[in-house]
Amino acid sequence: MSDAARSQCFLCDNVSGVRTAGGREGMIKAAIVGAGKMGLSHQSIFNAHPDIALQAVCDTSAYVLDVLAKYTRVSTFTDYKRMLDEAPLDCIIVATPSRYHAEVVRAALERGLHTFCEKPFGLLPEVGYELAALAEQKKLVHQVGYHYRFVAAFAEAKRLLDLGVIGELHHVRIEAYGPVVVRPKGSTWRSQKAEGGGCLFDYACHAIDLASYLIGPPVGVSGTVLNTVFSEDVEDEIYSTLKFNDRLYGQLSANWSDESYRKMSVRLTFWGTNGRINVDRQELQVYLRDATGAPEGLGEGWNIRNTTELTRPVWFYVRGEEYSAQVEHFVECIKTGATPLSNFRTAADTVRVAKMLRQNAETSFAPAAARGAPALPPPQTRDREIGIRKPSFLNVLLKRG
Repeated sequence: MSDAARSQCFLCDNVSGVRTAGGREGMIKAAIVGAGKMGLSHQSIFNAHPDIALQAVCDTSAYVLDVLAKYTRVSTFTDYKRMLDEAPLDCIIVATPSRYHAEVVRAALERGLHTFCEKPFGLLPEVGYELAALAEQKKLVHQVGYHYRFVAAFAEAKRLLDLGVIGELHHVRIEAYGPVVVRPKGSTWRSQKAEGGGCLFDYACHAIDLASYLIGPPVGVSGTVLNTVFSEDVEDEIYSTLKFNDRLYGQLSANWSDESYRKMSVRLTFWGTNGRINVDRQELQVYLRDATGAPEGLGEGWNIRNTTELTRPVWFYVRGEEYSAQVEHFVECIKTGATPLSNFRTAADTVRVAKMLRQNAETSFAPAAARGAPALPPPQTRDREIGIRKPSFLNVLLKRG
């Protein structure tokens, strides 16, 4: 495990250890529920980890399960409860559609399993906090897949923000763009609100969670817009003003229908009394008005560090170093009894903000009548009520003559 990853493990009290029934002594026995895009990505990473013995995979696709059984020799199941009861396990990875997160996670925790769940970790913050309390009570490791917390450029930005190098913060801009929905298309769970689809729980939650990690979660929202571009049942873009404290506000902008981006891009910009920080996955830019007392390597004006300088090599690569880094972090937390950097409680905080955004959007631009004031009648009715008669087209022509 890298020094950077180790520095992100904050020890807690007596998290349950690893059972070693089956497999090499000390191997952590894992299973995956949900073998879609993210589930298969996790399958490749967990299966390659030297301390993990991947025991089982559960999914509804017979074809996917047949391929996995043939080429990876894992046990396969179509019923996750049966898998939890029959497979010898220490931990579980939950990569189902969002609305199923809570029930699968609860079942795993009740069986004493350390649990890694994909974001956003359910759809209701109150359920998220309840599951966080259950995991804490049972002293189980609980992590959520907000992988941007493991991007080296963002970790370095957090270090500098914690040191106060740009002074007191007064504004932040939080952006997430990408080409997920760039034309009307068939329905999947990601395009259905009831399933947890939409840009809010997909793109925006990543950006909100990252901002919360760097400077703390927002305490209020206003002027929220959830707008559709191509989708019918869910939003494709989100814009809102966020309040972090009485002196710090920011803007959120998320759009998954922006095909000018090749893939998802998250960028944060911070303004402080002593400068500015721009940061994304590729680069960290720091502008300092006064470099007195700044960390070594930072001077007045612009300071730029790119991802190749900041990122440590990982033991296995797929999709990005941060995906392997978060898995390594999960494994280390199980071994050492640590609280994960991204856990059920921090993820529930993010879902709480998402709920605030949706509620605010439903009232921000409501008709006047919905706020207790009388609604204005249609234009033609208003004209009639105040005695205005619009001239006919023939009268207009005659007057011109």
